[in-house]
Amino acid sequence: MNPIKRFLDILVLVLLLPILLPIGLFVTILILLIDGRPLFFGQERMHSPDRPFRLWKFRTMQVAKHDIGVSGGDKTSRITPLGRFLRRLHLDEIPQMINVFRGDISLVGPRPPLKVYVEAYPEIYAEVLKSRPGLTGLASFFFGHREAGLLRHCKTPKETEAVYTRRCIPRKAHLDLIYQKNWRVTLDVWIFWITAMRVLHLPIGRKPKLFNKETRI
Repeated sequence: MNPIKRFLDILVLVLLLPILLPIGLFVTILILLIDGRPLFFGQERMHSPDRPFRLWKFRTMQVAKHDIGVSGGDKTSRITPLGRFLRRLHLDEIPQMINVFRGDISLVGPRPPLKVYVEAYPEIYAEVLKSRPGLTGLASFFFGHREAGLLRHCKTPKETEAVYTRRCIPRKAHLDLIYQKNWRVTLDVWIFWITAMRVLHLPIGRKPKLFNKETRI
């Protein structure tokens, strides 16, 4: 991993710790009191085509024994009222800071894919995963809302899989490879900043001219 990128990850974590730690403890207590255990949801993701790791989030759904694939409309009924609140504010993603600290992911990069998709599309992910996966990224920012909208209307696991593999994976990979091609420290800073502004519902400002056409999906 690029040592400058790793240094920035740790620096930002240290700066955010006084804010995220009390929020994380508060969310933990809320889940324990309202939804009960388990508090966390761990899912196998891929750091590289041949290296898996477990990505952690606060649990926002009712537990299911056989929960595979991405979340679509077919899983909406399992989201708890508290889970909806946590997702809306992105508070469910706070535990991923542990993954950043461990080096499983960076703050910025392609979102780490599920193993099933890496195995199904090895050529795509062999290229995408040349970049370390991230907490947020170019594809997350420019296509995240569109992806959620597409999957929200899926009523069955089969439909969710079809929409995700046909309409989401190629577009996300396109953006992830744009990020890889144009990577620089200032790009990571910009992506992290605009993501934070979106989460806080604050004005983002203009995007660099480089992305005016390339990120148009």
